[in-house]
Amino acid sequence: MLTHHDLTIPNAIEVFEEVKDTGLKFIGCKDVGLPLDKMKVLFKNMKDAGMTTFLEVVTYSEEEHFSGVKTAISVGADYLIGGMPWFAKKTLSFLRDSKAQIKYFPYIGEIEGHPCILKGEIDYIINNGKEFEKLGVDGINLLLYRYTGDQNKLLDRVARELNLPIIVAGSVDSFEKIKKLVDRNIWAFTIGGAVLERKMASKQTVREEIEAVLNFLKKGV
Repeated sequence: MLTHHDLTIPNAIEVFEEVKDTGLKFIGCKDVGLPLDKMKVLFKNMKDAGMTTFLEVVTYSEEEHFSGVKTAISVGADYLIGGMPWFAKKTLSFLRDSKAQIKYFPYIGEIEGHPCILKGEIDYIINNGKEFEKLGVDGINLLLYRYTGDQNKLLDRVARELNLPIIVAGSVDSFEKIKKLVDRNIWAFTIGGAVLERKMASKQTVREEIEAVLNFLKKGV
C-alpha cells in the first residue's frame, strides 16, 4: 500500500514508478491523502502495469465513506476494502445499484481512531464477520495487528471460523507476523509504513524493502 499512517503518501505516483517492476501483483492506497486527479493517474498507471488494485476506505462519517466508495468506482479499483462496518449493508446495495465491477471487503468489529484500531470482544468480531458473510460481501478486511485484545487468539478464530477471503490490514511490520498469516492461509495482507520506514529488512530503498518481503514469501516462509 502506498500509504503511511492511514493516508496515501503525497508522492505515491513517484514511489509506484520505483517499485512497479519488483514482482508486486497487488497494490493500492487509502481514500484520503491524494487529490482525485492524482488518484486517477495513479490507478491508471497501476492498471497499465497489469496490477490488481485496491482502495481502502478509512473515513468515519457516512458522507466521507461514500465519497471513498465513489472514488474507488471512479478510479476503477478492483477491490474496495475497509470502510466502517456500520455502512456495510448500505455499501453493498450502493455497489449493486451502480453495477460496479468491484469486490468489497469491509472491516469487522469496533473501529476507532485514525490510524484505525480494532476493539471489541472476539465473539463479537467473529459474529460480525459471519453476519457479513450472509450479506454477501466478497471478503473481510481485518485490523488484526491493530486489535487491542489477544491478536493470536483472534487470528486463530478468524482462520478457523470465517469462510471468506481475509485481508489483514495495518501494522504488518515483521517477518514473524507475515509467517503467522501464511501459516493460517490468510489470503492477503497490506503493508505500507513498514517498508517506507525500512522496518522489514533495514534496506536503503523502498524497492529493496519490497523485494526482501517478496523473496521471503517466495521461499515458502
